Amino acid sequence: MSKDSYIHKVLPGSPGGPMLFVFHGTGGDESQLLSPGRDLVPQATIISPRGDVSEYGAARFFRRTGEGVYDMDDLARGTSKMAAFVKAHVEAAKPSAVLGLGYSNGANILASVVFAEPKLFDATVLMHPLIPFEPQVQGSLTGRHILLTAGKRDPICPPNLTTRLEAYLRADGADVTVEWHEGGHEVRPNEIEAARRLFAGVAQGV
Repeated sequence: MSKDSYIHKVLPGSPGGPMLFVFHGTGGDESQLLSPGRDLVPQATIISPRGDVSEYGAARFFRRTGEGVYDMDDLARGTSKMAAFVKAHVEAAKPSAVLGLGYSNGANILASVVFAEPKLFDATVLMHPLIPFEPQVQGSLTGRHILLTAGKRDPICPPNLTTRLEAYLRADGADVTVEWHEGGHEVRPNEIEAARRLFAGVAQGV
């Protein structure tokens, strides 16, 4: 049962409306982004899975061996499992649009799913992602809308890696927007507003 392969919460939205998947950061849980998700896309059904990996008690979506050093085999496992989870919910509900929002580790698993299944999400918001490898996109991202948000002084996600990720995504055809702030790894209001604009435009245009 892929729909229940993760512990998760669902906030029902308008029948036939958009579906928003939200993915928490390290140490978060399935409740962390429910309220922001509802605020961003009020009419959406929101689905929030909890990471299935424990790092000293902190929930994550895949294992790592150090800061920015990923267990690539476990990332592949988590990506395949998450893609199946998302597909199962989408196939059951048949939403008008499929949206994704991830922060930090949640942005990383969301990005990895986008690389593996480029047609799965209509629009994604990757808040402070760290992709320290060259992604291999399994197809084309043409027509997909992606927002990257980042801090210019983020000690976890260096700005040059955000810029590199932007270049990778553009090269694969994605419509990419980048929203910066002057701080670090925290989420600031301008990021939230940029996400709101993206989702509103996609939800209305589908």
